[in-house]
Amino acid sequence: MSEGEQAVVYHPEPQSHVGRWVLIALAAAYVAASAYFIYAQRLDLEKITQDQTSSEKQIGDLTKRMQSAEADSETLARQLGMTKKELAARAAALQREQQAAMASLAAQAEQEKKDVSAVSGEVGSVKTDVGGVKTDVATTKASLDSTIAKLQTTIGDLGQQSGLIANTRSDLEALKHKGDRQYYEFTLLKGAKPQAFSTVALQLKKTDPKHGKYSLDVTADDKTVEKKDKNQSEPVQFYTGRDHMLYELVVWTVDKKKITGYLSTPKNAPIPITATPQ
Repeated sequence: MSEGEQAVVYHPEPQSHVGRWVLIALAAAYVAASAYFIYAQRLDLEKITQDQTSSEKQIGDLTKRMQSAEADSETLARQLGMTKKELAARAAALQREQQAAMASLAAQAEQEKKDVSAVSGEVGSVKTDVGGVKTDVATTKASLDSTIAKLQTTIGDLGQQSGLIANTRSDLEALKHKGDRQYYEFTLLKGAKPQAFSTVALQLKKTDPKHGKYSLDVTADDKTVEKKDKNQSEPVQFYTGRDHMLYELVVWTVDKKKITGYLSTPKNAPIPITATPQ
């Protein structure tokens, strides 16, 4: 180096610290992850240990129960004078009987259900029948009302206004349903003894079928009155009783040896025990 030239000194540049810090950070992260993994493994191990302990306890309890049941079974067998095998067979038989009883009860319940359904059907049928009966009753009432409307009134043999006159048995049924008076239907035979109706007695004396005439005796209040040559469908009237009540008889058929008709009395007329309104 010549005089006058200055020496040049080179200082080496310091190495970069970045790589070092990266390595440190990676190392720290690895350590932390390892520590967490170890901690988690420890928790899992503790849980497994606890579960195993619990399972062992449950197994122990179950074993004790089985031993206790076995002991109870042996005790019960001894008390019943049976072997364990016989006791088990008896228990199985009882179980089968119980199942059979339950099946029988179920079948009985099903049958009762069917019976209830059948009864419901019968009730429905009865309701239908009742409806039909109501219709029939209404029809019958309408027919009776129509019959009553066609009946006539007339003057009796005593000159008194008669009520409605029934010329047939169906007419008489209509009057009975009207309910204004009491009616006693009769058939009188010629030559027979007097026949009692209500508080009177009637005895047929003579008939004339050709002209529709008849004669009879009426006994009332211990007196006998002859009703002679009366006409078919003619109201034959007479008074009787303390209250002087008007009785009336009508004959609707006159035959050679008999007549048929009815006796009509007031609604409040006395009724002997032996007499029954028709």
